[in-house]
Amino acid sequence: MEFIIAHKIRLQPNCKQGTYFRKACGVARFTYNWGLAQWIEQYQAGKKPSGYSLKKEFNAIKWIEYPWVGEVTKYACQQPFLFLQKAFTNFFRGDTCYPQFKKKGIHDSFYIGNDHIQVKGKSVRLPILGWVNMREEVRFFGEVKSATISRIADMWFVSFQILCKDQPPLCENQAKVGVDLGIKNFATLYDGERVISIEGPKPLKMQLKKLKRDQRRLSRKQKGSNNRAKQRLKVARRHYRISCIRQDSLHQLTTYLTYRYQTIVIEDLNVKGMMSNRCLSRSVSDMGFHEFRRQLQYKAAMHGNHVEVVDRWFPSTKRCSSCHELHREMSLKERQFTCQHCGLSMDRDENAARNLLNTVSSTGIDACGEGGSGLCENVSETILGEARTEYCTDLYRF
Repeated sequence: MEFIIAHKIRLQPNCKQGTYFRKACGVARFTYNWGLAQWIEQYQAGKKPSGYSLKKEFNAIKWIEYPWVGEVTKYACQQPFLFLQKAFTNFFRGDTCYPQFKKKGIHDSFYIGNDHIQVKGKSVRLPILGWVNMREEVRFFGEVKSATISRIADMWFVSFQILCKDQPPLCENQAKVGVDLGIKNFATLYDGERVISIEGPKPLKMQLKKLKRDQRRLSRKQKGSNNRAKQRLKVARRHYRISCIRQDSLHQLTTYLTYRYQTIVIEDLNVKGMMSNRCLSRSVSDMGFHEFRRQLQYKAAMHGNHVEVVDRWFPSTKRCSSCHELHREMSLKERQFTCQHCGLSMDRDENAARNLLNTVSSTGIDACGEGGSGLCENVSETILGEARTEYCTDLYRF
């Protein structure tokens, strides 16, 4: 089994290497914007432009009009045309909006092909530049297909695309689990024997006071000043810290699920619709529901798990997990589910997790046992501690 996995590592460049990275990002940005402008101009003139034709036109004039592009790797002024072609392909297919011009300082990055990359220990050799130190070694064995150098705040990262040929360890446990996502508790798991409530880290809520302070200070700085540039980096580092905390918890939870359960049942949540609710949008974005599903699906494909996605209209919260009676009048404020038909009383998230598991369970699950609401544990710290995470970084040292 062959699969491609991305491995992102923080770099430790010196001043000369940092200058090279900024130049390469500038060349990549300029090339992309040049291609987009030519595409728009040719399309308005009635022609049919393409990324390949624009690349040939640029190569014919670059050494005459833009000789400075030769100071960096050749991929910085070649690969953007392929990205532009892909952007228009996605636009014509209806997946994205119309391609926009790139701006300096926003998603700065450039691509490098595998023929110009050499990795050895905690160092990577880049074209023209030479060896650059990394924070850690590459943790996956395989062929490096490409690399992307990117900047977040004042930090530089390299993302390797690695072709792995060895089969990852498959999940040997045949257990099934229902996973209900929520805002109060990020996930409620039920595997037929016990209920596990996992509290999300809520990094945005935890860092919101400091983030507001940093943004308030930024708004008071004079535009164009060095102090404003310094404060912009502080805000960017704060946002990055928030995203790292969220990503770390999601990786640990999804890894735990794929190593412990063969069948994982989740809901097809309408995240976009939930984000349109001004009362819930901040909490929903802070949890990262979409990222959870993305990580779970690609890890399940690697480890041989089966992810069952239940239809978004399935009433998992309003249906009794014991007698299957539907309670349509249950509001969002009611956190305790009480069945008027059979007398079942339990937390609404636990009831939803049981219903999700019942959709694929071949045997009935008696949710109205002697314990009433069954065995419920809050073992989020235990899970996050024992899970084998695939996301390692030391970004908490700001």
